[in-house]
Amino acid sequence: MPSSHGGVVATPHTMSTRAGVEILQAGGNAVDAAIAAIAVQGVVAPETCGVGGDLFALVHRPGEAAPLALNASGRAGSGVDAAALRAAGHQEIPRNHPGAIPVPGCVDGFVALSRLGRLPLASVLAPAIRLAGDGFPASEELVRSFRLGRDLLAGQESAAPMLAATRVGATVVRPQLAETLHAVADGGRAAFYEGAPGAAISAALDGVITADDLRREQADWVEPLSVDVWGAIGWTVPPNSQGYLGIGACAVLERLGWGADPADPGDWHLMIEAYRALAAERDVVVVDPAHVPVGLDLLLDPARLDAVAASVDPSAARKRHPAALAAGGTAYLCVLDAGGMGVSLIQSNFSGLGSGVGAGSAGFLLHDRGRGFTLVEGHPGELAPGRRPLHTLSPTLWTRDGDLALLLGTRGGHVQPQLVEQMAAWVLGAGQDPDVAQERARWTVSLPSEQPAGSHVYMEPDVAPRVVDGLRRLGHEVTPVDGPQSGWGPVSLIKVDDDGARLSARDARVETTAVTSA
Repeated sequence: MPSSHGGVVATPHTMSTRAGVEILQAGGNAVDAAIAAIAVQGVVAPETCGVGGDLFALVHRPGEAAPLALNASGRAGSGVDAAALRAAGHQEIPRNHPGAIPVPGCVDGFVALSRLGRLPLASVLAPAIRLAGDGFPASEELVRSFRLGRDLLAGQESAAPMLAATRVGATVVRPQLAETLHAVADGGRAAFYEGAPGAAISAALDGVITADDLRREQADWVEPLSVDVWGAIGWTVPPNSQGYLGIGACAVLERLGWGADPADPGDWHLMIEAYRALAAERDVVVVDPAHVPVGLDLLLDPARLDAVAASVDPSAARKRHPAALAAGGTAYLCVLDAGGMGVSLIQSNFSGLGSGVGAGSAGFLLHDRGRGFTLVEGHPGELAPGRRPLHTLSPTLWTRDGDLALLLGTRGGHVQPQLVEQMAAWVLGAGQDPDVAQERARWTVSLPSEQPAGSHVYMEPDVAPRVVDGLRRLGHEVTPVDGPQSGWGPVSLIKVDDDGARLSARDARVETTAVTSA
């Protein structure tokens, strides 16, 4: 387990971690290193993220009581039409339909974050440009993902370099992406959104995204949400991120008297039910910020969380929890520099390879985050021009007495807040070191919209039989899974001890993950 009083970089890929360390050693701060690392991640692991997707981030600056929160998620194009999709018989937005592809917010996120950095954007993007132009060895995950997505990506020019990599270790060269990144390095957002890449996006979507849509900035600094729990404050980005479910579930869990005993089925039950109780409202609350049906300042209100906790039965799993409205493919990384600045950053394509639509000769794939919209007429999350969709991305940042205590996040789609709850509980609630917490078996539960009433729990192996049997007696339908799940992570985290030591540990569920001290 790496321990340091200097900088630490924790990412899902060795080359991303190496890029972050390179930038720290060149005099950059945590923001510079985070941009460099996520840009490299989009080059070497396009099955997780890229400039065709969205970005969220939290930034802790020493001496400031609250972190900065960035929502760089894109908006639906002017040409989307929910009524036409309904008339065509669709109940959901098809993965490769233009309505599934909002304007990518990632590059606007780079530009907004770079204003907090020390180095010019050109220097920060240099490692990604170098790897895209010179090439890099294909990972097992890249080869597997593009082999499985071959039919989806057939004919997409932007996917050709990865489709050609049919074996692990084969060299992948992405000259078109290198050119796009070089344009951003030289010309900023205008070179991307108003230049050749933007034109390629619009052409790929038959004009559903217009030049005016692309000119509108997609990155907004927003007020973070927070909750007091376990002597710390958990922070996240508000809806349209679902991040509040993770930190909120921790607060509910504390209210339920969780005992942190891994051998006690009752403690497992409380952790599962704390999440299920709060998440019952997700699909109605996690929508475009202008349409959230609850005041953002009330989402984590103590009285509201008290009511959620009161809905949990310690002796039995509820068939279905009521929404608490009366009171809503990914890469996560974190960086902490020697000066104490910390960044919690997440970036995504959504469905692994995204929509399956590429931006032509611009060299990158487009996300399908628009599938977070619904086609239900009148729903606050209904697909409409200019709206932001429900986002599963859930970065968190934790402080104690004004100092940074933990950077924490993961990939995993709708299960991200569940994994955040579990890891925060073990690291902050139980005081475990990151290496111990990373090795603990994880569970996930299905969304209410995806399963009939009842608690449907999927659990990694190595959980004591008495725990599994006890959960079943409490009314949970428990399904063991075959081995550790790569999709339930990788979790990246950096913990800061009381003496200022920085502790981290890689998540072995994904072979490319890496943590390095700088």
